[in-house]
Amino acid sequence: MYKLVFIALVIAAVAAVLSKLQANKKSFTPPKAKRLLTKNEQPMYFRLAETFPGHVVLAQVSLGALLQSPNRATRNRYDRKMADFVLCTKAFDVIAIVELDDSSHNGKENRDEARDKLLNAAGYKTLRYKRVPDIATLKTDISLPTAC
Repeated sequence: MYKLVFIALVIAAVAAVLSKLQANKKSFTPPKAKRLLTKNEQPMYFRLAETFPGHVVLAQVSLGALLQSPNRATRNRYDRKMADFVLCTKAFDVIAIVELDDSSHNGKENRDEARDKLLNAAGYKTLRYKRVPDIATLKTDISLPTAC
């Protein structure tokens, strides 16, 4: 009797797992390619590269590449978040993090402030612009290391 109950439970468990696997297959939607930089971000990339020749401009950098913490709760604050641009020396030392806060950031100022606090706590300088600044503004706002 117990053997029959055990066999019935095993069959039910296997059927449940197979059903779940089949459901996951049906819910898969193939990903689509997207632009690495939006049409608003592209001019900022080129402005940074023009303003700071001889430096490295990285785009769409994961905050996980910039920050580390042994604490999971802290990591969850920046996991899956991106910095628009990171200006680096050729040795990849970070000089500044540049965010382009176009209209998509309206109403998200508190979220942006929390991100800036995390980055600043790690020693990074974060600059935010509503639109692409001119070269003089960038040179004033971003002080390059004296060795550059």
